[in-house]
Amino acid sequence: MLTRTFSVVPALMLAACAAVSPLSANADDGDSFAQGDSSHGRHVKVMIISMFAPEGQVWLDHLGPWEKITVAGLSPDYPTISCNKQDICVMTTGMGHANAATSTMALTFSPRFDLRHTYFMVAGIAGIDPQQGTLGSAAWAKWLVDFGIQWELDGREIPPGWTTGYLGINTTSPTQKPPLDYRTEVFQLNTKLADAAFALSRNVTLEDNAQAQAARAKFSYAPANQSPKVIQCDTLAGDTWWSGTDLGQRARDWTKILTDGKGVYCTTQQEDNATYEALKRAASVNRVDLNRVAVLRSGSDFDRPYDGQTSADNLLNYAAQGGFSIAVDNLYRAGNPLVQDIVTHWSEWRDGVPRR
Repeated sequence: MLTRTFSVVPALMLAACAAVSPLSANADDGDSFAQGDSSHGRHVKVMIISMFAPEGQVWLDHLGPWEKITVAGLSPDYPTISCNKQDICVMTTGMGHANAATSTMALTFSPRFDLRHTYFMVAGIAGIDPQQGTLGSAAWAKWLVDFGIQWELDGREIPPGWTTGYLGINTTSPTQKPPLDYRTEVFQLNTKLADAAFALSRNVTLEDNAQAQAARAKFSYAPANQSPKVIQCDTLAGDTWWSGTDLGQRARDWTKILTDGKGVYCTTQQEDNATYEALKRAASVNRVDLNRVAVLRSGSDFDRPYDGQTSADNLLNYAAQGGFSIAVDNLYRAGNPLVQDIVTHWSEWRDGVPRR
């Protein structure tokens, strides 16, 4: 189940626009903070990729002042990149596969930035599997799996013996691994970077609230009914929002199929395979380094109902779970240790993830 709390977006989008320092309001040339070889654009140590305003705003609130840099081709809702004096930048792509891919491509092929040594951190909220995490949990992924690239039969007409109407494209059963003809069905991230990010953040105290605690208590098992923690497990992308026990089981199974049993599904969102493919295209011409991509997703709602709840109620009333605000806050709490370690110890990180 994917989640965005649209009722809060307009106000937060206005706040995001107002949060930038006045000194940066007209800094369209992107040069006032930049150092190094200007022929390659502004050097960036960490690029934080958010998908909609609240996800980006949590970084803008903590790490300013900011300089705004206009980049051609970004979403008209988020036409600028915000950068600070630590060479940390924040972009917002817009939601869904199409926005994520096109905005990321616009960034990576813009002459305004030198991203050859940049670490990218995708940081966004997501639905979460109650067997792997809970509301507010922050999960570092090692695998990105696309849930949308499948064949689908009407669930009321599935063949006898099948447990789902989903199967891989050009396969003959739900358990068969597809030939991966799209080349974007599954990606493996740099495990060394994922492990470093987890090690830096695993002991962070995450934000929580009473509403989320009450929602957790309706589950009879852990970790759904426990406090949020920083965890490691994998993420599933698809533009269709969903909720349900059977769909959730398909998400688990599909992740296992595409990763040859190595991945563990825990979060569901819309964008990450599209974002990664755009970075991959840029890496093919040496504009970015794919070994420097990390993905952090925090649980804002459960992807399936608790015992006695309907899937419809879980989906339609997801905001009542109380996970949205803590999930956004925990992107910063869990992600910032990695961000600060990179920029503070740049001599160790410049040539790749350090051995420690």
